[in-house]
Amino acid sequence: MSAITLIATDPARFDPLALDQLETCARFDGMARIVGLPDLHAGNGIAVGAAFWSPSHVWPHLVGSDIGCGMALWETDCLVRKFRLGSVERNLHGLDAPWAGDHAAALAEAGLPQHLASPALGTIGGGNHFVEFQRIEAIADEARFADLGLRHDRVWMMVHSGSRGLGQAILQAHRQTDARAGIPADSAKAKAYLAEHNAALVWAILNRQIIAQRFCESLGFGGRRVLDICHNSVTPHRGGWLHRKGAAPADRGLVTIPGSRGDFSYLVEPIAEAADHALHSLAHGAGRKWSRKDAYARLSRRFSVADLQRTALGSQVVCEDRRLIFEEAPDAYKDIGMVIADLEHAGLIRVIAKLRPLLSYKTRAA
Repeated sequence: MSAITLIATDPARFDPLALDQLETCARFDGMARIVGLPDLHAGNGIAVGAAFWSPSHVWPHLVGSDIGCGMALWETDCLVRKFRLGSVERNLHGLDAPWAGDHAAALAEAGLPQHLASPALGTIGGGNHFVEFQRIEAIADEARFADLGLRHDRVWMMVHSGSRGLGQAILQAHRQTDARAGIPADSAKAKAYLAEHNAALVWAILNRQIIAQRFCESLGFGGRRVLDICHNSVTPHRGGWLHRKGAAPADRGLVTIPGSRGDFSYLVEPIAEAADHALHSLAHGAGRKWSRKDAYARLSRRFSVADLQRTALGSQVVCEDRRLIFEEAPDAYKDIGMVIADLEHAGLIRVIAKLRPLLSYKTRAA
């Protein structure tokens, strides 16, 4: 069995099912190291919030169906004092519909083939994907914040989405009969998967860029992208292959780690000296405390939809899918403060700033 490292001050907080899922993966032939991050939780057969390294094999199902899913953080040119929730909410319409822009030109500029055109390009999708407008709540490292040229008085925008149906199609095309066996990395099958995987990564980054542009245009904002990181991927690492399933990279610069829609998010900088301990990976968010089914069962009996359209921090939620607003409620997620504290305790990050949610957008009714 390969070695499993858990990044947590109290591993007893982890869901036993998630730990069982890690142990199952540790028995895969060719698996060498596994890291469970503070947001670790049980997934559909594979734990989410984990990194897996093999010197010799690739497992498509460890990346999953949403290849390239990740977070982009934008600093808009809108001043916080001019951000009006009511006005913003009224202007956020038509954003679930297909993007009316030039798909061919966007794909060509990104270096992607035209057969990857899709009506899903430029749309958020379902599940836990979102666009959230935020403001700086506190700056933990004033000097670094200034060095980065960031501005505390602007509205920020976080985009969480991925490769949509493209990643699902790729996983289905490369799904193995025996997932435990993996694909030898030097085989034609692995090379075919990796080529499609890499295209999906670029597609997902382009998707987040177009989503951000659509939201800014709908509000008359300008903006600049501060970062874009993928947390579902497999990449070359130290002569082998590093699979991240709900794990942010610690070797690509700044990282944003979101809380639930009713909690703070954090802008952090990885600390390179400690990165190998956690397979150069970080938590990608708060991590689920309850499954979607459990969240709906627990919360739909206690709250109305209207109750969940405002959060404890005073932010607004736009989610006109009745089931989804319960499934993705803040109570369904872990405490992001504890996740950040675990990463700090492990010496993996330094916090630059904390961001407060202003408005979270998931979907409008069809």
